[in-house]
Amino acid sequence: MSSDNTDSLDNVLDEEQCSKYRLVRDSFLVGIAVGCIIVAYRYLSFRLGNEFVSLYKACDANWHLIPGVFIVLAALAWIVAKELKHESMISGSGIPVVKGTLHKHLAVKWGAVLFHKFVGGLICLAAGLSVGREGPSVQMGGCVGEGVAKTQKKSRSEVRYLISCGAAAGLSAAFSAPLAGVMFALEELHKNFSPLVLLSAMIASLSADFIAQQFFGLIPSLNLGEIHSLPLKYYWSLLLLGVSVGASGFVFNKGILLSQRLFRLVRLPLEIKILIPFLLTGVLGLFSPLLLGGGYDLIMSLKTTHFTFAILLGFTVVKFLFTFVCFGSGVPGGIFFPLLALGALIGNIIGIALVVCLGIPDTYMVNFIILAMAGHFAAIVKAPITAVILVTEMTGSLEHLLALCLVVVVAQLISDMLRTRPIYDELLDSMLAVRNESNTTRRNRFVEQLRYNK
Repeated sequence: MSSDNTDSLDNVLDEEQCSKYRLVRDSFLVGIAVGCIIVAYRYLSFRLGNEFVSLYKACDANWHLIPGVFIVLAALAWIVAKELKHESMISGSGIPVVKGTLHKHLAVKWGAVLFHKFVGGLICLAAGLSVGREGPSVQMGGCVGEGVAKTQKKSRSEVRYLISCGAAAGLSAAFSAPLAGVMFALEELHKNFSPLVLLSAMIASLSADFIAQQFFGLIPSLNLGEIHSLPLKYYWSLLLLGVSVGASGFVFNKGILLSQRLFRLVRLPLEIKILIPFLLTGVLGLFSPLLLGGGYDLIMSLKTTHFTFAILLGFTVVKFLFTFVCFGSGVPGGIFFPLLALGALIGNIIGIALVVCLGIPDTYMVNFIILAMAGHFAAIVKAPITAVILVTEMTGSLEHLLALCLVVVVAQLISDMLRTRPIYDELLDSMLAVRNESNTTRRNRFVEQLRYNK
């Protein structure tokens, strides 16, 4: 080999190495930035959410406050509607938008989306709508990654890497679950293994998690206390649990898509559509504040409060319908925590049935709650590895790892048998179909106008 060829090869290798180092640097910066934004998002939503819950509870003794509460909710709904009109890409979870951006189906104004998603999502979380913080966190993280990439005029592949690592950092900071953030980027966003995506996502997720833990501590986001391993002789019950949450995942996916279609079919101004879930939130806040929000308080209450079978069944039905109305309206908010809360409710219902009818000790009730959350996630999102890692990191326990895997596999198999597609793929396809229909309509109107002018 000539010296010129050797020098050329060395230059290529050096450039690749430098590119990797730049990716490491940029991923770290993205992780730090995303961590700071999501920490602010979590803190403000928590504090404001508590204030709203206190306000709802105060109405029990002060009925004259009720009109004021609904006036405030109506004003917030109007603000969210204005945010949506200004930037339509903030509607819903945001994860389908990130997927669409990565696969060149969508183009977004990252700065506008970041700002309006933060404001709109914060209002919805604070008011108590049945939406989660994780979808907005993933989308805002992706916007930060895209912003860093485009301000430095990165190549298309580098833009995709930084969007992915930003999204992973967003999930990591939202749940204090760095490994789940990494796996989500690989399993759900890219649906393949890439060493560079793994490297960038790992650095960004760990950086964001470090920032989050500085503010929220090392306690798992779902600290359910000591968890005892389920004995192998009771593993047969996990098959029943997996079948139940798999079927529930099918209902959840169909309900989300149906509610979106119904809201699109209804010829009402956007302000009225957004007002509906806010008013429903006010009604639930007066009668059952526990059902408000994504479901964190609801999940934690299942550990300490022994609800009856009938109450749990009622909670499940109401939470399903409440989530459908909120998400179907198009408000900015995710579905991670609501689907985990619903999984926990179903797990508690199945656990009661197993304890009462089949004699399983109630010591393991919390196991069924945790396992059902992972199974429900896998059945809906179709990301089984992410489901196992996410619930493990959120609960801070490895005692139920084998049981988690079994429930997740069964739940996903049942979901597949019912021909349930991954929810974020369904939402992305629906979004693209609506946009294409809208573009076609505008094009036809333009053609008609030209013909009329002639």
